[in-house]
Amino acid sequence: MIDSHQHFWQYCPEDYDWIDDSMAVIRRDFGPDDLAAVAGEVGVTGSVAVQARQSVAESQWLLDLAGQNSFIQGVVGWVPLAESNVAEHLDQFAQNPVFKGVRHVVQGESDPGFLARDNFNAGIEAVTSHDLVYDVLIKAPQLEASIAFVDQHPNQRFVLDHIAKPVVAGAPPSPWREQIAELGQRENVSCKFSGVVTEVPGEAWSPDLIEPYWDVVLNAFGADRLMFGSDWPVCLVRTSYLRWLHVVSLFASKLSTDEQARVMGGTATQVYRLEGSS
Repeated sequence: MIDSHQHFWQYCPEDYDWIDDSMAVIRRDFGPDDLAAVAGEVGVTGSVAVQARQSVAESQWLLDLAGQNSFIQGVVGWVPLAESNVAEHLDQFAQNPVFKGVRHVVQGESDPGFLARDNFNAGIEAVTSHDLVYDVLIKAPQLEASIAFVDQHPNQRFVLDHIAKPVVAGAPPSPWREQIAELGQRENVSCKFSGVVTEVPGEAWSPDLIEPYWDVVLNAFGADRLMFGSDWPVCLVRTSYLRWLHVVSLFASKLSTDEQARVMGGTATQVYRLEGSS
């Protein structure tokens, strides 16, 4: 099993001001040893470490951690995609075979036209030319713009993080359902089933609440383009690593053996090219 989405950090309030009082449980350091203590014990054999700060230093730090911990099979870092020197940074990081992709925190951008900016899209073209993944971190209202954005880059491998963060309360809302189905028609887009429970208002949630959202993304992307991610340690605000893994495994158990293997590791391995790197 591969965890397609997890984070590490050395906590300080200045760098992680998004961790508010409601998330106080994660106001501490989280490193590879902490992850191994929970993920390794339940049969997860590797992970993709994803940036949590928008800095080049963050990318290098994650690569350094990966160099010391074979459990980290891939890194999705950050580079200044909208800057003219983006290719220089990509040239540097792409020399390390563990560097698999790039992410920008688009969900935090106030400009509704951010994804259409020429300089940002030039940065994505540089990502494509380096044969790296781009992780799409958005909220549900940004889905429409994201579809148009993806259509500008048909040769780019995209991964949608956290099912686009719909508010998870009751039945899956429209237009999120329809826009996920539309995005799923793009064969170059995969999706992480991660970061779902933290979008539930309040603290109480159940598998019955979550499963209809699973059904939507499974129907849209299929097992071949759907992957398990923990979003650890952020998930600890609402659930334990073990409980989230159990819930996703429960949903996947209704699939064929091959499809289960895809969701729980095969899709991430293929999309991020975690095997056969050199």
